[in-house]
Amino acid sequence: MNPILSKLLPGLLPLIVFIAADEIFGTAIGIAVALGFGIVQLIYMRIRQKVWDRFVLIDTALLIVLGAVSLSLDDEKLFLWKPVLMDVLLIGFLLFSLLSRKNLFLLMSKRYMGEMELDETQKRFFNRNLWAFLMVAAIHALATVYSIYFLSKEAWLFVGGTLLYIMMGIYLVAMFLMQKLRRPRSSVEYVPVVDEEGKIVERASRYEVHDGSHKLHPVVHLHVVRHDGAFLLQLRPKDKLIQPGKWDTSVGGHVSWGESIEKALQRETREEIGLKSFKPLFSQKYIWKSDVETELVFVFIHRALESDKFAHTSEVTDLRWWTIPEIKRNLKKGVFTPNFELEFSMLLKKNT
Repeated sequence: MNPILSKLLPGLLPLIVFIAADEIFGTAIGIAVALGFGIVQLIYMRIRQKVWDRFVLIDTALLIVLGAVSLSLDDEKLFLWKPVLMDVLLIGFLLFSLLSRKNLFLLMSKRYMGEMELDETQKRFFNRNLWAFLMVAAIHALATVYSIYFLSKEAWLFVGGTLLYIMMGIYLVAMFLMQKLRRPRSSVEYVPVVDEEGKIVERASRYEVHDGSHKLHPVVHLHVVRHDGAFLLQLRPKDKLIQPGKWDTSVGGHVSWGESIEKALQRETREEIGLKSFKPLFSQKYIWKSDVETELVFVFIHRALESDKFAHTSEVTDLRWWTIPEIKRNLKKGVFTPNFELEFSMLLKKNT
């Protein structure tokens, strides 16, 4: 479930309590009971989470204000406007995030995504979802207003609370189906098979070059090196087939069929560490043979600039700088991939 939406879910519980108490004791007592329940719920979540959650705090504040005003003016309809006001606050928040230079919603979402940075394509996708969320909130607000004046309290409870989650569920399912339909029918990825000089001799699937046949195929590696000699390394995901959970070169990936070495390096660098503009220096090439494959590795170096921006993408578990002494202390301990350890020693020899 969307983390923001899940924070709004507790706000539905006082409304349910209100409907139940209203049926048994009447409107005035129903509102009072709902207020008490909302306050107790807020305190409980504060004790459990150790912090005041902003969404729950705003939700409970609206409950208290509208409940108190409804009781003092003896007008139960004011209390029923709480879901509408929550929608209006969300719409205002979303509009500010989408139309201003500071996307508050994206900044707040980092609380749930950790230190991961989104690239421009991911940000556009994120914003498209925010516009859709805004439309859902607007439709929900109008439907809730209609239910206040023309439907029963039970119907209002459904429209004001449950309907929002149903609408979001429908949207998420629609997005999932659209992505499935847009996905190419063939998911087979082809790579070139080359000779020791790098000349293409045939085409093969990635499965074929990883099945132990040792068909030689090109890969690109990029070492991002800081002014003090530190190396930017990526932590390989634990679900990787080869060398899972180990620290590796800044960038590493296969050259796709029909793709040049330079374009493969640019693509892999953008996809893995988010760096879009850089001028790599060719260092060397060598043949690497493991248990399952044989690669013709093209090694490049990029001297990091202060203006460089690195993003922690979904293809990388972690990304951090390692000083040369740190690397030397951890060699031959299973911390790094064998590829990186070999290339690290090669680069040190070239620079000494």
